[in-house]
Amino acid sequence: MKVYTIGYAGMNISEFIKVLKDHGVTTVVDVRRFPKSKDPAFTRENLENNLRDNGIKYVFLGESLGGFVRGGYEKYMETSRFREGFDMLLNLARKEVIAVMCKEKNVKYCHRRFISNLLSSLGLEVLHL
Repeated sequence: MKVYTIGYAGMNISEFIKVLKDHGVTTVVDVRRFPKSKDPAFTRENLENNLRDNGIKYVFLGESLGGFVRGGYEKYMETSRFREGFDMLLNLARKEVIAVMCKEKNVKYCHRRFISNLLSSLGLEVLHL
């Protein structure tokens, strides 16, 4: 099973959607704690509409998988709230070609790295777009 991750920083919405389509992504999983952006195209509602208009589903899991948590993300990963969100992510990955999305372009500066490492430890192939 293959899972993609993507950070939209530095892209406009057309470029973002092209990258997703080029990799066959069928569902974007938004893991931003706060799904807002200085670029209006990437606010939750607008992003969901833009993706839908291009045949890509949108799922928001920022409430359970978002960053900016007290005590650090690694500690947060031990909670039931994280586990519930992660289980939803795994279920989606079994049925869809997903891209786990946040803002940061480079995954090493984003909490996606923790999610990615956990996915990899379970045997999933994780590719950063």
